[in-house]
Amino acid sequence: MIFETERLIVRQLILSDLNAFHELQSNLNVMQFADGDVKSFEEHHLELLNLIKKYKLPKNDFWIYAIVSKIDNTFLGTLAFVKDGADDEIGYRFIEKYWNNGYGFELCKAAIKYCKKTGIKKLVGYVVDKNIASAKILEKLNFKVDKKFINDDLNLPETKYTLDL
Repeated sequence: MIFETERLIVRQLILSDLNAFHELQSNLNVMQFADGDVKSFEEHHLELLNLIKKYKLPKNDFWIYAIVSKIDNTFLGTLAFVKDGADDEIGYRFIEKYWNNGYGFELCKAAIKYCKKTGIKKLVGYVVDKNIASAKILEKLNFKVDKKFINDDLNLPETKYTLDL
């Protein structure tokens, strides 16, 4: 376990997450705010294997974790910590049927505490402007607008948020 909240556990991905991982990554409604790319089951299998291998790399800068329910260990989504140059980026995705349950806010609030403990000084989050729910979460957690731009992958307006820890 990486950390937990009242209702959630954040842990490393495991191969048995594959079916739920594919459900998450192949949903157009989820991916419209990410890269818009939906892949096959086999591609997601290879992606999951690659993400799991990264946990053992000494200089890994791309950590993707599973978010699961404390009650029944159901896979709900993923949490990403990405080192991008000087930026420490946070990102998350939930399977669509778990949207609107307050998980995003609960997760981000706990992730901020976790990052403070690990010595991270500033977090950034990128949100496609159409993703109003995620923007509200970051704003509620005191992230500030850093810059607005057009996303290269999706060609959509996007905002970079920052939070000093």
